[in-house]
Amino acid sequence: MKRVLLLATTTGYQIRSFGEVADKLGVQVVFATNRCHQLDDPWSDHAVPVRFWDEEHSVRSIVSSCAAAPVHGIVVVGDQPTILGARVAEALGLPGNPPNAVRASRNKLASRRAFRHAGLLTPTFADVPVTSDPAALAVQCTYPAVIKPLALSGSRGVMRVDRPSDFVWAFERLSRLLQSPDVLNDHDDLHARVLIESYIPGNEFALEGVMTDGMFRPFVIFDKPDPLVGPFFEETIYVTPSRASQVVQEAIVDQVAAATRAIGLRHGPLHAECRVNTQGVYVLEVAARPIGGLCARAIRFHDAAGSIVPLEEVLLRHSLGEDISRWTPSTRATGVMMIPIPRRGVYRGVKGVDAAAAFPGVDDIRITAKTDELLLPLPEGHSYLGFIFASGDDPATVEQSLRDAYASLTFEIEREIELARR
Repeated sequence: MKRVLLLATTTGYQIRSFGEVADKLGVQVVFATNRCHQLDDPWSDHAVPVRFWDEEHSVRSIVSSCAAAPVHGIVVVGDQPTILGARVAEALGLPGNPPNAVRASRNKLASRRAFRHAGLLTPTFADVPVTSDPAALAVQCTYPAVIKPLALSGSRGVMRVDRPSDFVWAFERLSRLLQSPDVLNDHDDLHARVLIESYIPGNEFALEGVMTDGMFRPFVIFDKPDPLVGPFFEETIYVTPSRASQVVQEAIVDQVAAATRAIGLRHGPLHAECRVNTQGVYVLEVAARPIGGLCARAIRFHDAAGSIVPLEEVLLRHSLGEDISRWTPSTRATGVMMIPIPRRGVYRGVKGVDAAAAFPGVDDIRITAKTDELLLPLPEGHSYLGFIFASGDDPATVEQSLRDAYASLTFEIEREIELARR
């Protein structure tokens, strides 16, 4: 039986999806997750306990666990495990990305430098210590600008500033976030610095694809129809196929491929973010991992018989060295809405799910927020209330289905001040 090593956080949405696909293919999944090594298999999945920040010890633990029964491929889910995954692939002699390339993809400053060196369109940028005096920086900044952390994902901590007073407020807010306990638990030195760059206007797109021995194959381009202009940059709707012109789509693919070469990525799934305006395509980031969370369900493939195949199956087969060219992305329009958190508070419940699910084109609604959970919106938060999935004959119809379904949902979020009065 083939064995695949899956590196992921213990809370990753995609773990179950990969497990279901592996069962279908007769593949055994070996988990490596960031759990406490002192607990005796709390989830009964026989996972190897690792710490993403302790790479040396984690590599040794995984290699040791694979000594008796070798693995034949590696899949990484989420941003945090990507560097460790590259190092494990290297140690086991399996196809993967160079660790230094993955390290650069996780570092927004290193990525910017690599893109600029390769001649790609890049905003002006500079990095400063998180302990800097924001008032002094504010008078030197050219506006509008964006301040962001070097290593957080999902737009967490990213803020647009249009004037000095905005800068001081946003920098202090980001400083508090980067020095909060949950961020410091990453043990990442990159959290000690802040990136300041010029704001890039334009429409935003996401691209999903895969690298095979240095060759880039795009899967789908997602439109992000909601304007992402700040002050925060919470992503909501993804719809594919893209409604951009063929010229723009080809330019996106070309520039993402150039960005992967600039960083040095060579093998494995890729998720890229771009902004497009009259100047051209600005690659915001290229991550050495597949699209996050449940959003992968918006990407579907057809096999030779016309059967629908999920992204996880294609990636699992790719990790095992199979030729995946016989699986082609579906041309049917699909989309996902990541339901935003409107304000800080305690989640109590949701109404209208059945009515929302009844709209034409809506395939599924998954509410992932847990009752009594404290919700944090961006820029501090890093989760969603849930996901809405839709499909249809064209992207515009899918987008409208997502919006109609969302408008039918009513979320009860109790403010903390209300709790304090009880």
